[in-house]
Amino acid sequence: MRVGIYARVSTDTQQARATIGSQLQTLRDRIAAEGEELIEEFIDDGYSGARLDRPGLDRLRDAAETGAIDAIWCLSPDRLARSYAYQILILDEFARYQVPVRFADAPPLDDPQGRLLVQIQGVIAEHERAKFAERGRRGKLYRSRAGEVLATKVPYGYRRVPRGADGAAHLIIHEPEAAVVRRIFTDFLAGSSLRNLAVVLSAEGIASPEGKPVWRLSTICRLLRNEAYAGRLYWNRTQTSYDPAVGRTRARLRPREEWIEIPIPAIIDEATLEAVAATARDNSSYSSRRTEPDTFLLRRLLRCDHCQVKLTCYRARRNHTTTRYYLCPHRDPWRAGGAERRCPERRVRADELDTFVFDQVRQLLTHPDLITAAEAAVAAHTPAPDDLLATQLARLQRRLQGAHTERGRVSDLYQASVIDNAEMQRRCREIDVRARRLEQEHQTLITRQSELAADNRLHHGIANFAHRALHGIDTLDFNGRQQLLRLVLDDVRVQGWNVELRLRIPLDDTTPADATAAPQRTPKRRRAPSTRTNRSAKEAVSSNNHLRSIGEG
Repeated sequence: MRVGIYARVSTDTQQARATIGSQLQTLRDRIAAEGEELIEEFIDDGYSGARLDRPGLDRLRDAAETGAIDAIWCLSPDRLARSYAYQILILDEFARYQVPVRFADAPPLDDPQGRLLVQIQGVIAEHERAKFAERGRRGKLYRSRAGEVLATKVPYGYRRVPRGADGAAHLIIHEPEAAVVRRIFTDFLAGSSLRNLAVVLSAEGIASPEGKPVWRLSTICRLLRNEAYAGRLYWNRTQTSYDPAVGRTRARLRPREEWIEIPIPAIIDEATLEAVAATARDNSSYSSRRTEPDTFLLRRLLRCDHCQVKLTCYRARRNHTTTRYYLCPHRDPWRAGGAERRCPERRVRADELDTFVFDQVRQLLTHPDLITAAEAAVAAHTPAPDDLLATQLARLQRRLQGAHTERGRVSDLYQASVIDNAEMQRRCREIDVRARRLEQEHQTLITRQSELAADNRLHHGIANFAHRALHGIDTLDFNGRQQLLRLVLDDVRVQGWNVELRLRIPLDDTTPADATAAPQRTPKRRRAPSTRTNRSAKEAVSSNNHLRSIGEG
């Protein structure tokens, strides 16, 4: 009788211990004792019994269907499948092909007692698989909460040191790649595009994280968004579940509060990561794709005050002429969610509104005392936690508290004999370095806050920026005016005949000397809210009747 052998192991560890070889040898000896002819051996190395799409099993089923074999030998039922339902499915399929399945560690299936025993073994195998999975999941959660790096695939710029006698698995910085990471962040903040970064890195022969000579734009984009470079690696970010819409399992992000943060050495600081995120948002918002050059000066800056959505750019062509407008997208009832939600605001002439807003910004920069008065008026009615510096101080305070809590957790792990003394000292040193850096940032912000309160640095900062911004403002081209508006305007609210300018004035010491020549986005800005709050501001009325909006300067 022509027979085939099927053997399977589910992990690389079992494969390394030659359990495949022991299964095959046992089955070969049994076949020789039975005096049968071995036709082929079907093997699945490193495949889970919880799935049916295994190459060895597929070839075995094909061989049974075509009649290439007359019987099948397997060590035990759980080698065919760990799921009881899958076991029954496979055995029924082989029964239809009249190819009996024999187990070396189980009685034959040709009597009721044998079939009952195989069914019981299948249920037990499924229970063991669920128990192993749950035990492994809980063990990984415990080790990750203890600060151990479980993932073998680590971010570019790091190397994983596996668990050994010196402690748990952890990451170390690989300096040649870390230098490339710092360069990517620095060049992106300096204005380089993703495409330019990819071209330069590929031209210099620097291998990508995948080891390829060409850097993909998606690779650089993911690198710039990766929080691991600021010292935060996460575990338990995703969960896998069956999606009936696509007919297979899919991974979805868990709620962020369920993520487990694992501290690792930082390649960049937190401020750089936040600055890159802000720059990326602005680049996406202000992308010039599918736009005519030198048109729509306030594109992506205007917001409908009635619907709280950004106004879109609209062109109306009539009699071979084109008129440009800003239009609320909720004028379309389908986009608004129904005719009853349709926006009542009319469209606004783009050229007229562009000129009107730019003139108001010029007047405000000419009289910086109006901005300072508006800032003081709003600050008097704004709770302290809404202040930018207070918010940053609170964030640093929480991170400092987290560092102290983490140090206590490491001590608890040492007392519980989970880690040894060397590992405890290594982790404590990393935590102390991070805590000292946070304390320095905290002290710097406190000093900055004191200077603004005691020396009236806010007024001087606004006046200094206004002086630099006015230098050469009349000689700016369209792109220069657009960059200046994007630098000083958070957004412009339009409703009825009112136009409300919401300003954000950069007060950093690193603000370029000529803000109008090369305006740049800075990660830290103190916002001066709308001048509508300053009732002493001079009212500005458009001189063109085609512009429907009248607002305060």
